[in-house]
Amino acid sequence: MSNLSQIELQNLRHLIGAQDTNYQKLTNYANTCADPQIKQIFTKSAQDALNTKQKLMSFLTE
Repeated sequence: MSNLSQIELQNLRHLIGAQDTNYQKLTNYANTCADPQIKQIFTKSAQDALNTKQKLMSFLTE
């Protein structure tokens, strides 16, 4: 793992948690949405949040 300070680790944890929350909410919105265009927007946004979360998590293993 990189030499991250305690504050950097806390910030990283906070960002990862926020992206996970975004992913969960957007996925739920997509699953309950009837309009296909809006569903597609929510699905893409959820995938973007998941990708960001995974990228942030990669900083923990470097």
